[in-house]
Amino acid sequence: MYNYRETMDRLIRQEVEEGRVKGASALVLHRGQEIYYNAFGYADAERGIPMERDTIIRLYSMTKPVTAAAVMLLAERGDLDLWDPVSRYLPCFAGQKVWQEGKGEVEALRENTIFDLLNMTSGITYPDEGTIPGQRMKEKVDALVRRREQGERADTQDYMAAIASVPLCFQPGEKWMYGYSADVLGGIVEKVSGRTFGQFLQEELFTPLDMPDTGFFVPGDKLYRLACHYDQAEDGRLIPHIGNHLGEYWGEDVAFESGGAGLVSTLDDYSHFASMMIHGGSYAGRQILGRKTVAFMAQNRLTREQAVTADGDGLRGYGYGCFMRVLTDQGAAGTIASLGEFGWEGWTGNYVTMDPTEDLVFLYFMQRCGASVTPVVRKLRMATYGVLEECRCC
Repeated sequence: MYNYRETMDRLIRQEVEEGRVKGASALVLHRGQEIYYNAFGYADAERGIPMERDTIIRLYSMTKPVTAAAVMLLAERGDLDLWDPVSRYLPCFAGQKVWQEGKGEVEALRENTIFDLLNMTSGITYPDEGTIPGQRMKEKVDALVRRREQGERADTQDYMAAIASVPLCFQPGEKWMYGYSADVLGGIVEKVSGRTFGQFLQEELFTPLDMPDTGFFVPGDKLYRLACHYDQAEDGRLIPHIGNHLGEYWGEDVAFESGGAGLVSTLDDYSHFASMMIHGGSYAGRQILGRKTVAFMAQNRLTREQAVTADGDGLRGYGYGCFMRVLTDQGAAGTIASLGEFGWEGWTGNYVTMDPTEDLVFLYFMQRCGASVTPVVRKLRMATYGVLEECRCC
C-alpha cells in the first residue's frame, strides 16, 4: 500500500544524503490538519545543530507575499489607492528616467504606481551586471552595505533614495522584471502608516497571526536557532555563505527592513500566514484581511505582453500578481495542483504552495544560496496532491 509519509521522507532525506542541502524540512496542512511534517540534516552543520521544527530560516523572497498583504491591508482601509503614483509617498521617485540602449536616459511616459510595484512591472531592477541600470544599482547597494559595516545607519528610506536614483530598465508597465519593487512598497508602508515597516508588520500581521519568530532580525536569545545558509563550491561541497545578497541583514540593529528579502521565520509561523491566505483572510476566528482582498491578490495580473518576460522555471505555467505566482496551466507547469494555486519561493530554495480549492498549505524549507525552485519541490508537491483523495477518505 502506498505510504505518503515514506515517500516524503525518502525524497527529503535523499537531498541531504546526496549533498544537495545540509538540512531541509517540510510541513503540509490539509483542511487545517497536519498531514505531514519532518526535518532532516542540519540547520548548522559546522556547529552540529539539527534542522528542527522551530529552526529559524531566512525567507528571502518569501518575504514578498507578506509585503503584498501589508499593502492590501492599507488599501482596504482607504489609506492608499493602488493607482497612486509612487512619488505621492516617496517624492524621490518623481521624474525617474528610463534607460534605453543607444540613447541613455530618456523620459518616462508616466510615473510608476503602487499597482506596477505589486506586479513587478515597474522596471526597477535588482543589482545585475548584465544591464547598465543593474550595474548602477549594484554600486548603490554596495555603498549602503559598506556604510552599515562601518557602523553607520543606512535605513529603509536611505535605500529608497538610492533605488530611485537608478534609471528604470523599461517604461512603467511595459514588461515584467524581478527587482526591488517589494522593497519600495515597504518604504511606502512606512510613510503611510507612520511606523517602521517592521512595527507595522508586527502589530498588524505577526501578532494577530501568532508568528512570534517572524521579523526583520533574530534576537540574541534565538540566534542558536538561526540556520546557516550555504553556497555550493565549484567542487560541489556546501560551504557557509559569506557576504550580502541584496542589502539584507538580520542583526538586532537592522535599519533597512527589506520588503523583498528581509524576513526570517519558521515553518509554523509561515504556515499561519499561508492558512490565513487560503481561508479568505481569516485566522483563528480573526479576520486579518478581507475575503475579496485575498481573492484579488491570488489572480494573474500580467498582460500577454508582460508575461513574455516572466519566464523563469518557477513561473512556467503560472501567471503573476501581488508578488505571487498563480497557476494557469497545469501542463506547462508539470503539476496536478489546482488551477489558481498560488505562492512563491525564496533565493535559498524555500517554497510555499497555498491552495484554497483543496484547503492545502505545502511548505518546504532549505538554505542553499541560488537554489530557487528545486526539482525535489515539484516531486514533493506532486506526492502531496496525489494523496489528497486518500486524505478525504480518512
